Amino acid sequence: MRPEAPMSQVFSEETHRNLLARIPHCTGREVSDWLRTVDEGPALGFEEKVTWLRHEHNLAYGHAKAIIHEYDLRRAARKLL
Repeated sequence: MRPEAPMSQVFSEETHRNLLARIPHCTGREVSDWLRTVDEGPALGFEEKVTWLRHEHNLAYGHAKAIIHEYDLRRAARKLL
């Protein structure tokens, strides 16, 4: 079971996985590239990061939320180690 990131549960696990799987096809970039972009981007809250990705990188709302949610999940998992 994956750790939950606080305040960033946005989709069911299945919907989240499906969105992540489509991101490379829809954006031309791997999810790992997007996660690096978020990590190097401005320090913002969840919704502000979603808005930043949408406006700065022309992402669809669902894809931006899925990327930020995945980023938060992975960051929370690193804190548990």
